[in-house]
Amino acid sequence: MADKAQQPPHLHLAEVTASQFLDIWKHFDSDGNGYIEGKELENFFKELETARRGAGVDPTNPIFIEKMKEFMQNFDKNKDGRIEMSELAQILPTEENFLLCFREFVSSSAEFMAAWRRYDTDRSGYIEANELKGFLSDLLQKANRHYDDKKLQEYTQTILRMFDLNGDGKLGLSEMARLLPVKENFLLKFQGVKLTTEQFNAIFAFYDKDGNGYIDEIELDALLRDLYQTNKKEDVKNLTGYKQSIMRLSDAGKLYRGELEIVLCREPIV
Repeated sequence: MADKAQQPPHLHLAEVTASQFLDIWKHFDSDGNGYIEGKELENFFKELETARRGAGVDPTNPIFIEKMKEFMQNFDKNKDGRIEMSELAQILPTEENFLLCFREFVSSSAEFMAAWRRYDTDRSGYIEANELKGFLSDLLQKANRHYDDKKLQEYTQTILRMFDLNGDGKLGLSEMARLLPVKENFLLKFQGVKLTTEQFNAIFAFYDKDGNGYIDEIELDALLRDLYQTNKKEDVKNLTGYKQSIMRLSDAGKLYRGELEIVLCREPIV
């Protein structure tokens, strides 16, 4: 008999809490790469169908295969054949869904970047645990959600458990952006374009002609176009939106090195 501890958690519930949602995510994203895909995806859909039907299903049955295709058409918003965290939030009936609450509050990349700049008060490229609690508190208030200290602490700890993989109590920009709707997460567009420290230093120095430590919106536009052409990205028409989102990190139109590096580099430069 299978070990009950290994059984998929909580899928039978009418509603799941924030922490139960995370248990489900971690169970099915077994390799921890941030996606439910391949065999993980088949297992997830099989167990979801079993929980909803109250009976087992056969993954080789043509009806099951067709239903899984329909399921992916409905929920795989970016059509990459896998489920991301923000997509899972649309699938599961989550009590006081703090993920959807986040998305109502910061429904675009530009709003997300503005919120990030407001709470990353020390410009470190990270939101610390205490900053995160304030961020979530404001989020819930703006969404007119009622909460108490216990619930706020649960949400804060759940977000940290999701993204703070090294346990240092802080979250990076690209990690938090995974809560955005897929089509709004412009940071995903830079996957494969991420620069090393040396590459970033060279490109920033090239566009920061006077060496004053910042670039303006026109220079950023040229920089992004060069990056896209170099990396053969096709959606150049969307660059204006990406540029505007990044400029929300700027200080009165001046985009300093520290702000740009958290978008374009693998790790913030220290």
